[in-house]
Amino acid sequence: MQVQLKVNGKPTSVDVAPHTLLVQVLREHLKLTGTHVGCDTAQCGACTVIRDGRAIKSCNVLAVQVSGSDITTIEGLSQPDGTMHPMQAAFKECHGLQCGYCTPGMVMSAVDLCTHHPKASAGEIRELLEGNLCRCTGYQNIVKAVVKGQADMASS
Repeated sequence: MQVQLKVNGKPTSVDVAPHTLLVQVLREHLKLTGTHVGCDTAQCGACTVIRDGRAIKSCNVLAVQVSGSDITTIEGLSQPDGTMHPMQAAFKECHGLQCGYCTPGMVMSAVDLCTHHPKASAGEIRELLEGNLCRCTGYQNIVKAVVKGQADMASS
């Protein structure tokens, strides 16, 4: 089956089997390996991308289900000149990562969170990020990073 997508602003057409997951299209067909596969059950959030303005877990959606969609991956957040998105910069500045495996999905969820809840408190951020798991940290620096990214997104 042919799937038409706009990925990181670029129109893309991919021929896939009907059972192909979106995460497989991104990683295997388009070589966008920033989207990680952590659990294959939509529990960890490492595969989170933005679809038509909302965060989704790409490991549990078929590519054919999202044909015609606008998909943004972690690679699509930064500017063409390499300037990081404010949330990416905040994660770097606030040390909101350890091993980095969950970071792309965490950043994508944080961007979605701040877009739809621009005045979320630290407690609300913790609650809204519960679909993303980090096995390395106590989430303190992740929450600090999201609070900073939220403020930086609002001022840009």
